[in-house]
Amino acid sequence: MPEIFNTVGIVGAGAWGTCLAQTLRMAGRNVLVWAREDAVVESINKRHENADYLRGVRLDEGIKASKDFAALAPCEVLFLCPPAQHMETLCKSMAPAVKRGIPIVVCSKGIDGKTGGLMTEITGLSLAASPTAVLSGPSLAIEVARGLPTAVVVASNERNYASKLAETVAGPRLRPYTSDDMIGVQVGGAVKNVFAIAAGIVMGKGLGESARAALVTRGLSEMTALALALGGKMETLMGLSGVGDLVLTCGSQQSRNMSLGVALGRGDTLEKVLGLRHSVAEGVATAIATLIRAERHNVDMPLTRAIHDILHKGADVMLTMEQLLARPLTDEFKY
Repeated sequence: MPEIFNTVGIVGAGAWGTCLAQTLRMAGRNVLVWAREDAVVESINKRHENADYLRGVRLDEGIKASKDFAALAPCEVLFLCPPAQHMETLCKSMAPAVKRGIPIVVCSKGIDGKTGGLMTEITGLSLAASPTAVLSGPSLAIEVARGLPTAVVVASNERNYASKLAETVAGPRLRPYTSDDMIGVQVGGAVKNVFAIAAGIVMGKGLGESARAALVTRGLSEMTALALALGGKMETLMGLSGVGDLVLTCGSQQSRNMSLGVALGRGDTLEKVLGLRHSVAEGVATAIATLIRAERHNVDMPLTRAIHDILHKGADVMLTMEQLLARPLTDEFKY
């Protein structure tokens, strides 16, 4: 029998955290969910649903929820699923309550907006003794929770840990692959959200499928350049956490980031769109964070900057597009 983690904790009960809880329970694991909100805890424990974040999915009755970090004590591994901009606060809060050195899996797709830190760099500030892995790939929460098939990647510097995690999460409809490139996996998972907003803007403005294809492809080039500058591998960006997640997120309006972009392209303001939403579109903050990290490593990311300026400086979409198209001509591949 392969080695697995039998008792797992899910820290964060948003759509993806709840989806992972369901997926791991269906794989036969004992699952405890930590949630911040009393209403979510009650909903999971009493009604076996998370109507706030994953409406329409009946949760297995074996999934238990708590808002007490101490309840995570029996867990053999923790999957961290908060919004990326809350990761630092979460880790500081939970560190005194969980056993030192417990293995963790970073499932949040983002870059810290204050420091430009990747999520594993942020978790390392408070959970430095913990073996760390990253879970990413093309995975819309509602589809995975309903048992629709996909593949993901589990990355860790410790290959044995990655393999054990892959065995833990594998199921009839979820196929995990392993990697030792946590940097590349994180860059792909985070930065694709920025380009998903841009792809939505293109569609909302009616600029056409050709423009979206060009944007996605050049976005991949920028993602790759940043990953390489940080020490990641090019082949990682060609895999599930790069091309795979980028294609999904830039091609489906089920994506929170793409649907936000569509609304912006149709003329809504960012404040209006965010005000109507309960869930987080990670690409909004990641646009800022990506530029912080890119500038630190002298990586030129003109598309990322253009999206940042539209989101955070009120730049006009059509004027920004014209400026991008008027840039000096250059080689396609220049890293």
